[in-house]
Amino acid sequence: MSADCDACWTGMRHEGEAEGVIEKIGGIDCYVATPKGDYPKDKCPAVFAPQWNGIKTVMPDILNGDPIVDFNDPAFDRQKWLAAHGPESWEHVVDKVVAALKETGVTRFGTTGYCFGAPPAFYLAYKNESQVTVLAHPSRLQVPEDLEKYKSVSKAPLLINSCEVDSQFPPESQAIADKILGGGQFAPGYERTYWDGCTHGFAVRGDLSNPKIKAGKEGAFSASVKFFKKYL
Repeated sequence: MSADCDACWTGMRHEGEAEGVIEKIGGIDCYVATPKGDYPKDKCPAVFAPQWNGIKTVMPDILNGDPIVDFNDPAFDRQKWLAAHGPESWEHVVDKVVAALKETGVTRFGTTGYCFGAPPAFYLAYKNESQVTVLAHPSRLQVPEDLEKYKSVSKAPLLINSCEVDSQFPPESQAIADKILGGGQFAPGYERTYWDGCTHGFAVRGDLSNPKIKAGKEGAFSASVKFFKKYL
C-alpha cells in the first residue's frame, strides 16, 4: 500500500449483510464471525479477514478507529494517513487480541492479510504465534528481505494469492517469492495462486461483473479455505 497506488485506494462496493458482531477482545474492538452449529474452539484463523467456513473468525481493528471513509474526499491526505498507520500503530493491537484469545483456550491461529494486512500477518508468523498464513495481493512487504526472513524464522505454511496487475506485489516479486520459498525450499509448505486478468484488490473489492475478477475472487477464497483446512 503506497500513496501512488491508486488500486489501493479504490474499489467496488459489494452489497450484503454482515453476519458477525463487534466485540471487545483484549480491550480492542473486533469484528467476530462465529459459525452456526459446532466448530473447533481451539482454532481461530483469519485475524485480518472475513468469516471462513466452519471456523470462528476475529478481525481486530488494526486501524485504531481511523478507517478511510471516502476515498474521493479531496481533503483526504494519503501520505498523512499512511504515516499514522505504521507497525507501531497496530503491533500492540494484534498482540493484545492474540493474548486474550489464548486465555479463552485458542491454541492455533491462522492469519490472513489483504493488502495492508500482510505485514501484521507476517508479524505473527515471525513470532511463531500463528500456524498458517494466507495473503492476497499483499502490500508493504520488503522483497526479498521479508520473504527471506519468513523462510528463516517462521514455521507457518504460507499461501499467497497473487494477480496479473499489482504494483504492490508485481510479477517480479511473485517470481522472487517462488524462488525463495517454492520447490520444497520452505519445509512447512508454500503455495501461490495466480489470477489472470485480475488487479490489486481483486480478492475483496473487485468488479464482480468482470468474469475474470469474479473467478479470481472466488478462486482465491476457495484456495484460502482449502489451505486453512489442510494446515490449521
